[in-house]
Order: sequence, then structure tokens, then C-alpha cells
Amino acid sequence: MNSLIPLLVAAPLLGAALLLLGGRLFDRHGHWLGTALAATSFGLGLALFSDMLGREAEHRSVSQRLFTWIEVGGFKADIAFQLDQLSVTFVLLITGVGTLIHIYSMGYMAHDPRRRRFFAYLNLFLAAMLLLVLADNYLLLYAGWEGVGLASYLLIGFWQHKPSAAVAAKKAFLVNRVGDLGLSIGIMLMFTEFGDVTFAGVFGTADQASEGKLTAIALMLLLAACGKSAQVPLQSWLGDAMEGPTPVSALIHAATMVTAGVYLITRSSVIFNLAPDAQTVVVVVGAVTLLFGAIVGCAKDDIKKALAGSTMSQIGYMVLAAGLGPIGYAFAIMHLVTHGFFKAGLFLGAGSVMHGMNDEVNMRHYGGLRKFMPVTFVTFGLGYLAIIGFPGLSGFFSKDQIIEAAFAKGGTEGWILGVCTLVGAAVTAFYMTRVMILTFFGEKRWQPDAEGHEPHPHESPASMTLPMVVLAFGSVFAGGLFAFNESFVGWLEPVTGLAHGHSPLNAATVTVLTSVCVAGGVLLSWLMYGRSQVPVVAPVGSLLTRAARRDLLQDDFNHAVLVRPGSALTASLVYLDSKAVDGFVNGLAAAIGGISGRLRRIQTGYVRTYALSMFGGTLVLVATTLLMRSV
Repeated sequence: MNSLIPLLVAAPLLGAALLLLGGRLFDRHGHWLGTALAATSFGLGLALFSDMLGREAEHRSVSQRLFTWIEVGGFKADIAFQLDQLSVTFVLLITGVGTLIHIYSMGYMAHDPRRRRFFAYLNLFLAAMLLLVLADNYLLLYAGWEGVGLASYLLIGFWQHKPSAAVAAKKAFLVNRVGDLGLSIGIMLMFTEFGDVTFAGVFGTADQASEGKLTAIALMLLLAACGKSAQVPLQSWLGDAMEGPTPVSALIHAATMVTAGVYLITRSSVIFNLAPDAQTVVVVVGAVTLLFGAIVGCAKDDIKKALAGSTMSQIGYMVLAAGLGPIGYAFAIMHLVTHGFFKAGLFLGAGSVMHGMNDEVNMRHYGGLRKFMPVTFVTFGLGYLAIIGFPGLSGFFSKDQIIEAAFAKGGTEGWILGVCTLVGAAVTAFYMTRVMILTFFGEKRWQPDAEGHEPHPHESPASMTLPMVVLAFGSVFAGGLFAFNESFVGWLEPVTGLAHGHSPLNAATVTVLTSVCVAGGVLLSWLMYGRSQVPVVAPVGSLLTRAARRDLLQDDFNHAVLVRPGSALTASLVYLDSKAVDGFVNGLAAAIGGISGRLRRIQTGYVRTYALSMFGGTLVLVATTLLMRSV
């Protein structure tokens, strides 16, 4: 079975190659090929998962080496894969949800003239993410990491005829380069410290390194995670990334790109466990981001951007849990998987709404759509209930575990983190209820498009609704299945470890507090949006609302702190180069040129001139000789 591991990556990679290089040969049926190869990878993942279940826990981790990739001096890096409980969980999420998104895209992109290229990019995205989670060393992981960045750039900017899409793709690419720099520095530090970049080599000797060096490595890995997972301070790209086609948003937010940072931290748990200061920074980043994203989500009228703020917040929960160490690693991954179901369903539901509303994204121009789009309403509604943590649904089991783990941190820190997670739960319930009310309830507020056409909302075709139904089942049942007999925690324990903190509150109390917070958020949202007429044009709002509409001024902050100083530094360096460096070089060249011009005057080319010069020189020599003899 080990020989099947490379095929997990090879199948979608083959699809990308055929669709990109095959040209018009695949224009007609290329979407079927891309979807079939994604499904093939999912089938292989199921086979490997089934085989893994048949072995004892200590023998479930397997490796497959293909060949030596780099060998220079004492350094060696292989193309080798590692399949264990953590990586197979990601494999099933990536390929399973990814295949459903491929199926959905067949209907969503049916009339796009570049559909073949779109499916090629989707396949490339899956292949890169699978390489990332299956690599058995950090250098190969880095190759997958960069592949994910490339694929996201291509897909976010897929409709590049729109300036906003081109700018969003460039922004995502550049912001992620900052995080990628952190990962590259972290890998370099590993090599200088351990002489190795394989997981086994680094983790096996990590306890021999100083805490300071491990902290530096961990902080570089965290910087990388912040870029891919859109965490503070590298979160500004995520909202703009909604310019891409909606299936791209679902793939990025649910199964691939934003989950990579959580995977990196969890996979590197040995390093973080030995660097408590870095773990504290991880927790702070997660706590700040979960509140940041939730506040931003409250003020967005664009349905996709509201969901993007939600993703930022939910990933913040996962990062916070990962920062708690063995108390929270398994719960971070559990919430990541359940989030993959309900967030993919929510984004695909948003795409279905847009499909029926002439691509309108402003929720203030929706209203009453539940009557016209019943399947979308039910599936989206189940995803909504799951994300707010409605009792019995997936989010209830996974997010509540993170809240309990936050309190279990103990002491003042535990109380602060616990309160942050509860506030996040309340705000999540508020803005997601707002999305439901503005979209599916109330009176219709439909507006004609730019060409004056009134929208005629209708249910999406089966190719779009079927994946939404499957994801809705996952949103309802996945969390309970994972929580039953602590099966998911036990599954990951050999990789992530497990520890029980000392919470001042028992599980029942935390559940009651969370439920009260969620109910309060739902009630407040209903009072503000469900009982009154929703204006078609958003009111000015408070100072906080205006700031949240502008993503809490994150772009303004980046522009003031990074762009302007960077531009000033660049301008000063250009001035120094042109005036000082180039001035010196050009001045020296001019001086030599002037001297050469003057010397050139005596190089006339006439023999008589040279003869006269020689005669004059001879006279000078003779006169000098006679003078010296007389003296």
C-alpha cells in the first residue's frame, strides 16, 4: 500500500499537466478529467486510510522514499513522503472537499471560456497542498508551500480582466512572500542547528538545542503560518481574495491554503513544546485574530467578505488551540476538519445565491430568497447552525472543545483566553445570523444590474446543489462522530500528544456559558435586522462600524507602517545610487574622458608632427646631458 502514497500527489498533478499542456484538445471534456483525477486521489486516500485502520497505533506511520532530490556535501534531501494519522486526516479533507468543489465548479463555471484552465489550476492547488502535508522533510514541505502560493495567485486572479482581481492576486502573493521568508529562515536555522531538515532528524534532536534557538525557529514557523492562514499581522490579503471565482474561495478557506498554517504548527509540535515563549505568541496571535476577524465579519455587506472574516476568526480559534500545546493540538485539527465541511458549504451556498442573483454579492440587495432557493437555504442554514455551535452540530463539538481547552490553560491566562473565545462565539453568532437574515428572510430588496436587468432568483443545477447537500451532512454529523468516545482525539494522540489542563470550570458549565453567548448573539442580530426594514444603502454607522468596513484599517496600517517607509527608503536608495554612486562613477568617467580628449589632440596621425616631437625630445635630452656634464 505504501506505493500508493506518491500517487496521491501524482493524480491531480497529472491532471494539471494534461489540462495546461494539452491545449484545446481538452476544452470540451477537461473539466471531467480534472474532477476524475481529484476523485481518484480521494479514492486512494480512502484506501490508505482503511489500511491504516487495520494496523496498531504505533505502526500506522509509514514512509515512502522515491529518490534523492538534493545532495551537496554533507547535506541531503529526498523526495520522500510520510503518511501518519495527521497527514491522512488532511489528505481526506483536501481530496474529499476538493472533489466536491470540482463537481460544483462544473456547473458554476459551465459558461466560462477558460474553464479548462480553471480546472487545471484547481488540480494544481490540490497537488501542491497534498505535497505539503505528505512531505517527510521541511524542504519538500516548502516546495508544496510555494506551490500553494502559486496556485492561489493563479486562481484568485483567474478573472484577470477585472483590475480588482489582478490586484487581489498580487496582494495575496506579496503578503504571503513575507510569511514564506519566515519559513525559509526557519529551515535554514534548523539546518545550522541540527544539520538536518527531515522531521525525524529535527524532532529527534530538538531537546538538545537551546531554548533560544528553538524559540527563533518556532517564531519563524509562526510567521509562515500567519501568512498562509491569514492571521494577524499578515491577514490583509484574505478579504480581497474573494475576487476570485466562488469555488476558489471555498477551496482556499475550507480545504487548502488557510489550513496550511495550522498544519505547520501542529506538525512542528515538538519544537513548539520546547519553546514556551513562542507558544505564548501563538496563543496571542490566535486570540487577537479570532476577535479581529469576527468584528470585521459584522460590518461586511458583501456575503463572501463576511464569510472571509468568519474564516479568519475560525482559523484564529485553531491557532489559539495549537498554541496551547498538547492540551489543544487535537482540538485544533478537529475544528479544522469540521470547519472544512461547514465553511465549504457556506461558500458554495453563497456562490449558489450569486448564481441566482446575477452575481450580486451585496446582501442588502437580497432578502426573501428562501422561497426561491430552498435547497440552498437548507444547506446554507445547516452550515450556519454548525458554525455558530448549535447543540448537536459539528461546530458545537469542535469549538466547545477549544473553549474548554482555553479555560484549562489555568490561571489568569486561562481566564483571559476563555473569555476571548466566548466573546468570539457570541460575535460569530451575531454576524452569521445577520448573513442569514439579510439573505434569506425579510422582504425582497432586489436591484437591477448595471444593464437594467431585474434578477430572477432560482435554484442552482444539481451539479452545484449535490456537493452542498453532502457538505451539509458533514456539517451536521462530523463533529458528533469525532467526539464519540473521543475517537478523533485518540486517533491523533500518537502524533500530537495529549494533556489535560486544570480548568476552573467543568465541561457542562462551559457548554452553558457558550450556549448563552451564542443565544445572545443570535437575539441581538434578530433585534437589529430581523424586526426592522433593512435599508438598501448601508447607513454611515459608528466609528467602529466604519473601521470594520475597512477591515479595521489593516491596509491603512500596512500602508503607513510598511509601504510609505519602504517607498521612502527605496527613493532614498535610488537617490543615493544616482547621485552618489552613479555620480562618482560618472564623474570619474567624465574626468578620464576629458583627459583622453586632451591627450587625443597630440595624436594627430601626421608623420611630420611625430618627427618634430622626436626631434624636440632629442634636443631636450642632449641639452640636459650637456648641462649635467658642465656641472
